Amino acid sequence: MFADYYQILEIEPTASQEEIKKAFRRLAIKYHPDKNPGIDTTKQMQLINEAYLFLKDIEGRIKYDREYQFYTQYEQNQKKNKEEGQYQERQSTKAKAGPEKEYHHEEYSFQDETLKNWMNNAREQSVDLAKETIEDLRAMFKAGANAAIDKVGSMLPGYLGGAVIMLIIVILMKTCK
Repeated sequence: MFADYYQILEIEPTASQEEIKKAFRRLAIKYHPDKNPGIDTTKQMQLINEAYLFLKDIEGRIKYDREYQFYTQYEQNQKKNKEEGQYQERQSTKAKAGPEKEYHHEEYSFQDETLKNWMNNAREQSVDLAKETIEDLRAMFKAGANAAIDKVGSMLPGYLGGAVIMLIIVILMKTCK
């Protein structure tokens, strides 16, 4: 399954390493779970991580760019065939990140099997990275909640003592009248 990493990161194939890094950071912030409460952005974060893991590696990007040329030729041929009425419906995996965007192309046959394996490994690593991120967020939330409970617990006797004193003062004022 071929993935269009440039499309995922919303960059051109001529992007520099710095532009790749900036695009990754921008999209990671945009699709971060904290920025999207109530929306499952896990799949989009996995795609972003996968694309970044691959394109930031110089050797991986060189292999990817070579295959990307074959892929763009393939896409052009598919478009031409469609226009000529010889196109058969494709089966694609679509990411649900806003408008229907196609990132993975099941029907494309790789020219470089090593690259195919590398891309599958990057996909697995991105899933692991997304799971680690979610676990880290849960751990941070749990630590924050525990700290808040501890803080409230340490302040509670003081507040209760103050409330009792205020109650005694109010009672004394009522009885003195």
